[in-house]
Amino acid sequence: MPRTLLAYSTVDGHTLTIGRRLKDRLEARGHSVRLLEIGAAGDEADPAQFDLVVIGASIRYGKYRPAVFAFIEANRAALERKPSAFFSVNVVARKPGKDTPETNPYIRTFRRRTSWTPARIAVFAGKLDYARCGWRDRQVIRFIMWLTGGPTDPATCVEFTDWPAVDGFARELADLGAARPTANAGS
Repeated sequence: MPRTLLAYSTVDGHTLTIGRRLKDRLEARGHSVRLLEIGAAGDEADPAQFDLVVIGASIRYGKYRPAVFAFIEANRAALERKPSAFFSVNVVARKPGKDTPETNPYIRTFRRRTSWTPARIAVFAGKLDYARCGWRDRQVIRFIMWLTGGPTDPATCVEFTDWPAVDGFARELADLGAARPTANAGS
């Protein structure tokens, strides 16, 4: 049974929601999955102890949280020795032409900021829920949405996530993790 680490960084919780979906789909395909928050997991999130490592991170104000890059750099050697993947969650991915790893601006930024090259990369549109935002965040996000042609009504709560694409990524991950188990599998 492949052991999978699914480490995530989230601001509003939607990356965790996607992580839970991936976990369920991977477990249905025979993986043992640990879903852990980056920065809060400690030694439990040591990539060297897993056969497959998946990192998921959300964008807020155009940036990933610094802990994402710190985790990657601290564990880069282990990440490079085994199958690994990365997924980004951002509202920009709601737009055609910005919804693939090749066309999403945040994936391009991610690739420039790290020397880690995961075997698989995915991008998923996130969720916009103005009611969960504080006053300042709500105003800034509404302005960004106005600039980019998105919803600006402060009562808006819309999930842009393409769940079949998430399920497809889970199938890719299951195959990736099963294809090349490491020496520590089953230990």
